[in-house]
Amino acid sequence: MDWLLELDRQAFLAINGLHTAWLDPIMAFCSGKLTWIPLYLLILYLVWRKAGWGGLLWFMLGVAITILLADQLSVHLFKNTVQRLRPCHAQELQGLVYLPYGHCGGQYGFISSHACNCMAVALFGTLFARSKLLGWLLFLWAMVVSLSRVYMGVHYPGDVLCGAIFGLLVGSAVYFGTCRLRILVERRVKKRANSNEN
Repeated sequence: MDWLLELDRQAFLAINGLHTAWLDPIMAFCSGKLTWIPLYLLILYLVWRKAGWGGLLWFMLGVAITILLADQLSVHLFKNTVQRLRPCHAQELQGLVYLPYGHCGGQYGFISSHACNCMAVALFGTLFARSKLLGWLLFLWAMVVSLSRVYMGVHYPGDVLCGAIFGLLVGSAVYFGTCRLRILVERRVKKRANSNEN
């Protein structure tokens, strides 16, 4: 386990050490929560075009559940339990971590909630929409955001990788759960409509 943690530290220092004056604002921009609003609107538009208003409502419900589960589980199941310090809080890395704007975040970093949330939404959206374009956009977005977290000095690569893997599990579980719920609801609506006709 020690060699794996050391490998994670060295990988972190290599990525975090890539900092340049022109790349700092780009990575900070990519790591921001409001940065991607135009992309979110584009995704909603693509889903609406492919699935209509009914499909869009189910998509939005699924995304909301996905983010809620991924975000809360990443904190309560991992961060508060494992309690692995963020690299910017680790004593052994003091003086070695580059923080572009001096912001470190909460004390614990395993797993990365950003990576978990993004990958969960990426997989859910890809499975739901059945669109290659949307899939490429979502996974590219998730990978860029995840990488930016290491560059910004707030997560080890292992935090991001494990967060992404857990996010994929959450995204797939919510997708299949949403599909099941949609079938049950639509079946019940259809049954009620038929009974009203009779």
